[in-house]
Amino acid sequence: MTARDGQYDRRRGLRRFVQLEGVAKQALDTGHVRLIAVAAGFALCFLVIAGRLIGLTALAPRDDGANLPAEARQVHSARAEILDRQGVLLAGNVRAVSLFANPRKVMDAARAASQLAAVLPGLEQENVLRALSSDRGFVWVKRQLSPRQQDAVNRLGIPGLGFADEERRVYPLGRLAAHVVGFTGVDREGLTGIEKGRDDDLSAGRTTTLSIDVRVQHALRAELLASVEEFQAIGAAAIVMDVHSGEIVAMVSLPDFDPDAKDEVPADNLFNRATLGVYEMGSTFKAFNTAAALEFGLAGLTDTYDASKPLRVARFTINDDHAKNRWLTVAEIFQYSSNIGSARMALDLGPDRQRAFLKSLGLLDRPQIEIPEVSAPMVPSPWREISTMTVAYGHGIAVSPLQMATAYSIVVNGGLAVTPTLIARRPDEQNPSPRILSERTSQSMRELLSLVVEDGTGKQAKAKGYLVGGKTGTAEKAGAGGYRRNALLSSFVAAFPIDDPRYVVFVALDEPKGIKRTFNFATAGWTAAPAVSRVVSRIAPLLGVAPAPGPAAVPSDSLLVSVSKDR
Repeated sequence: MTARDGQYDRRRGLRRFVQLEGVAKQALDTGHVRLIAVAAGFALCFLVIAGRLIGLTALAPRDDGANLPAEARQVHSARAEILDRQGVLLAGNVRAVSLFANPRKVMDAARAASQLAAVLPGLEQENVLRALSSDRGFVWVKRQLSPRQQDAVNRLGIPGLGFADEERRVYPLGRLAAHVVGFTGVDREGLTGIEKGRDDDLSAGRTTTLSIDVRVQHALRAELLASVEEFQAIGAAAIVMDVHSGEIVAMVSLPDFDPDAKDEVPADNLFNRATLGVYEMGSTFKAFNTAAALEFGLAGLTDTYDASKPLRVARFTINDDHAKNRWLTVAEIFQYSSNIGSARMALDLGPDRQRAFLKSLGLLDRPQIEIPEVSAPMVPSPWREISTMTVAYGHGIAVSPLQMATAYSIVVNGGLAVTPTLIARRPDEQNPSPRILSERTSQSMRELLSLVVEDGTGKQAKAKGYLVGGKTGTAEKAGAGGYRRNALLSSFVAAFPIDDPRYVVFVALDEPKGIKRTFNFATAGWTAAPAVSRVVSRIAPLLGVAPAPGPAAVPSDSLLVSVSKDR
């Protein structure tokens, strides 16, 4: 084709073309070739850049972490949620990123360590420098950064760093059920509570639904906190248990902790007093001694024992705190919480039958439940005659609140075995339970427990509108060389409604102090019993327990009516 140069003819208003030949034509053709070559070069560069961007974004794996080192990929599996029995979230996950490094690609380890320590609180510069100076291909720098921290690290522009997507375990209700739910480590492996006890299920993505009801849990914790504050106790424990299914509807241990800030928690706060603590329970144990005497046919409610004077055995003397100084019926021994009468009943029972009965209630073995923080009881060894007598009123043997709630459930539910659980059970999971004691003995014990609240040491456990039965227990805590008279464990175990029990409530205060309102008494009738009254009043409506049609009272046809008055 011939090159042409257009010129304008003013006379004719036309454009005329001049053909270029020779050197001019060659120069123009060369310019065209160079222009095409430059354009092709720019296009090629843009194609390379676009391909690289596509490789880094659209074609690169994103959330599955497949392009990350193996150490970073292992945190990507999802951990299942923990829910309360109503479906309320107790433990879940939120997205988080963690910072790692390839030390071999970090150009200036000292400078990088200084910069990272400046923008990431809690990092020790020396530790970071040591990690970045290693010859490894992967090291964690800091786990679970906040978005602002991630942005700050990005702005540093340090080569050799990378981020791994993972999940952080969170506990939306904080302290409410901390000892039950527990917490995980930085790699989300269960360390305590249900998080550890059900670690395999949770790691496999299987949601765990607890028997805990957060409404009942909140009420129980609030009342326990109020009692601890009022009586300046060093700690407390409480349990609400379904007497038929063994489901634990609420469990509280104080002091507690925030599992989202577990690294800042004192070690003592992690201790679960409800399952890991074992204590001499004092007079609450008399329920088992009395039930055993009735079950083995050794005594009836109207049979009497000599409680007219202290009982001396070798170098020991057994006294009554509320001495009547006379013979007492079995019902009165329980009503007035007589140590002397209980010890004499235990002598008739004997050590072999006493041990066998307590074992059948689960009081001599480590209980089985879905959390690892569980202690075995402390039992007499050898089990001498004096042990038989002191165990009758709750001394010389130490058990956990969990064991007490379980044993009382058996005593009041008609005598059927109960297995405690923190996992919600379906109605079709209820299997027939073996019988531990007779319905007749259980009925008699319900009447005795009602009598204690109506006209005994547990009067302050009455809850308006509800039938409550229970037993007080005040035990001196053991110390170096004996017992500490001013260090008490004050507890109350209640069942309601006592005419047809559905729930047991256990409350214990550790070293409460007497106050003006209690005439400086720190015993269970003044401290733990009122707490139980408030708890029952708050949780009964939540649990669907209807108020009684009349005031709580011992049934009119009960044998106790004829023996319940002080003679």
